[in-house]
Amino acid sequence: MHLYSRQILLDGWDIEAQEKLKLANVLIVGCGGIGCLSAELLARAGVGKITLIDADMIETSNLQRQIAYTPADLGFYKAEILAKRLMQINPYIEIVSLTTLLDAQNAGTLIAQQDLVLDGCDNFSTRYLVNQYCRQLNVPLLSASAIGFQGQMFMVEGDSACYECLFPKEQHVNESLRCTDSGVLATTPNVMATLQAHHALLYLGLGNTALKQKLLLWDGLSMKQRLLSFDQDHNCPVCQAR
Repeated sequence: MHLYSRQILLDGWDIEAQEKLKLANVLIVGCGGIGCLSAELLARAGVGKITLIDADMIETSNLQRQIAYTPADLGFYKAEILAKRLMQINPYIEIVSLTTLLDAQNAGTLIAQQDLVLDGCDNFSTRYLVNQYCRQLNVPLLSASAIGFQGQMFMVEGDSACYECLFPKEQHVNESLRCTDSGVLATTPNVMATLQAHHALLYLGLGNTALKQKLLLWDGLSMKQRLLSFDQDHNCPVCQAR
């Protein structure tokens, strides 16, 4: 109670909302710039079970923006180091770390167990896979991305439009659009991670779906933020399959 007292004091957020967080299962896909901070904020807020999945190991270039890691962690799996940090921050929750790729063999089983999936990975193939299984299994998805000075985020929930409605796969197969190749300011993924975690808490505690069928665009150079509404694509193969 004392740990979460500042949340419970909020107007519209009471013990019932806090208990909903405690009972929630959240999967975080990618333990990089976005996943690190999203996971930490959810852990501090009291989300009961957080599952981390990332097959990457920590490299020197990650330290510029991925706040969970230090030089002493170089060469270790991101998911394992992040899990240890989260347990130090909040020992009253459950953390699961998976040092493997999310693929067609494990995605269905893993996603089916969740109340919410947060996607912050850095490649299109995984994003499309996560979207496909979240849509198929009717598990809400908050997808966030960051590159350069810009970020974007939106939610897939219920009968809403999905990731492939907004970004048809045949038009977005260029895997060079990654931080590794295009660069990213240290703050950009952390801004998007904070927005992602904030929306996740609103959804888990209050059932808020503010970004359902809305694309949030954040520009770090102009400090402008926009919300664009969009509709379901009736030709979307993912939505048709569902």
